Amino acid sequence: MPDGALPVLDVRDLKTVFKTRTGEVHAVNSVSFDLRPGELLGVVGESGSGKSVTMMSLIGLLPSPPAEVRAGQVLFDGRDLLLVDADELRAIRGARVGFIFQDPMTSLNPVFTVGFQLMEPLRTHMGMKKKQAAKRAAELLELVGIPDAAGRLDDFPHQFSGGMRQRVMIAMALACDPEVLIADEPTTALDVTIQAQILELVKDLRQKLGMAIVWITHDLGVIAGIADRVMVMYAGQVVEQAPVKELFGNPQHPYTRALLKTVPSVRGKRAENLHVIEGQPPVLGAAPTACPFRDRCPHVFERCERENPLRRPVGKGHDVACFWDAAIGGPAHV
Repeated sequence: MPDGALPVLDVRDLKTVFKTRTGEVHAVNSVSFDLRPGELLGVVGESGSGKSVTMMSLIGLLPSPPAEVRAGQVLFDGRDLLLVDADELRAIRGARVGFIFQDPMTSLNPVFTVGFQLMEPLRTHMGMKKKQAAKRAAELLELVGIPDAAGRLDDFPHQFSGGMRQRVMIAMALACDPEVLIADEPTTALDVTIQAQILELVKDLRQKLGMAIVWITHDLGVIAGIADRVMVMYAGQVVEQAPVKELFGNPQHPYTRALLKTVPSVRGKRAENLHVIEGQPPVLGAAPTACPFRDRCPHVFERCERENPLRRPVGKGHDVACFWDAAIGGPAHV
């Protein structure tokens, strides 16, 4: 990753709501981040923290209604993706921004062959003829480690194992050589052996192709092994962001610290008890006007009840949205 390189993706103050019969749900609240060429950004947080909704908001994948991207900018190659028309966004989404969905069992269409589904983006976005697209589709399956790649183009998704289907999904996302790849918990449904193979594959492909990657997960162990930088989300907000070694070695937000404690560990011969984060995430019926973590936080004090903290720098490339200063063990002087 070039030091000081301009971001390939720059997201500013993104806000997304869902309109329901019982009122609005504020799923994404003023999220800002950037992604540099060749970088792998890990996005972590509990289920419902806004990870997937944030990334789907960027490229128009949320159904509208009920979803509405209410504010913000998503700058990609100098264009705000929230302002481009549907046809242009569709062209960018297929050709320049790839997306790997969470569940390979349901993301592939069961009534079309794998070859047809791989060839479709090649013919749509790159203008390839059928023979040329078939050749490229076989190359893509070979790239992601599927044996007898050309011979498997006429197979249907049910003829592939779960791990192989996920490899097909990765091949589809890579079909048009995207500049940005967004992977939404792509190994969650796989067993640990296949998961390890997929992670090694992504590392290898990133090195070969040099693309920027956003990797969404709740698995901090995965992030520790593949990410350059980590963004921690809670209640639709970014609460901490740091280089991966800095985040694991010097976590500043109480939520990040609590998350790290939930990772199982074995020391010596005796396993430690699993740690849980007490309480529940807040119901996002309105944009937060106080710290959303206050009801679960061991360091909560009066200011947390009346203000929602902004992110502040605490180190090189490291910022945190918290009124508590972990370095001094007391309220921050901000």
